[in-house]
Amino acid sequence: MYAPERHQAILEQARSNGRVDVRELAELLDVTPETIRRDLTSLERRGLVRRAHGGAIPVERSVMSSAVADRGELLDTEKLAIATAALEELPDGGSIIIDAGTTTIRFAELLPADRNLTVVTHSIPVAIALSGREDIELLMLGGSVRQTSRAAVGTWTHQMVSMVSVDVAFLSVNGITPERGLTTHNIAEAAVKLALIKAAKRSIVLADHTKFGREEFGRIAPLGAIDTIITDSAVNQDLVLEIEAAGPDVVQAGNRHPVS
Repeated sequence: MYAPERHQAILEQARSNGRVDVRELAELLDVTPETIRRDLTSLERRGLVRRAHGGAIPVERSVMSSAVADRGELLDTEKLAIATAALEELPDGGSIIIDAGTTTIRFAELLPADRNLTVVTHSIPVAIALSGREDIELLMLGGSVRQTSRAAVGTWTHQMVSMVSVDVAFLSVNGITPERGLTTHNIAEAAVKLALIKAAKRSIVLADHTKFGREEFGRIAPLGAIDTIITDSAVNQDLVLEIEAAGPDVVQAGNRHPVS
């Protein structure tokens, strides 16, 4: 098992059980206690766990550990502004992908009825929001459903994504930095998000200001892989300049020009 796989397994154990023990992890993952201690040190430096006697406990971040339904109201005003601004990126007709995420759910709920769209999604909440719309042809991607995000991941999801080519993908991420690009909490979800980017002619990230400057465990893609990031007015302007230098335009909700 490679280090990134161990780190993911350790994080899942920590979040599931509330803490992890070095010796128990060593036995579970078939490595030495010294290897586990190095893994925990690495995770602690990334702000994901806090070392405790004989093990570690997870660092509770509401956007990391809570389910979609529990975090939907966080930064609701900002998410609504971002989702509204993203409507201007819709094609007149054609096809789009809507990724899993709380801001992308708001975006799906706001889709106008004055154009016919084909919508591809792996998000159960997005599919529910659009399932009664006669003006939308809805394609739901299958796979193994993660309970925290209520989104499909895995081999089936990748096989189905590989069969489509859409005009625009609207994506959600948990971290954006100039150095590491786009990141999220889970490796399986990161892989699906990359597949969604590759399936689209244009890719647009919807992310509130708290995602900027954060680096999460699962790397999705470098910033050059996407076209635009739509965020809110509280975003750090110095960080925006660095991100734009790496490739994508950054648009602030309420201002249809790049913020730089």
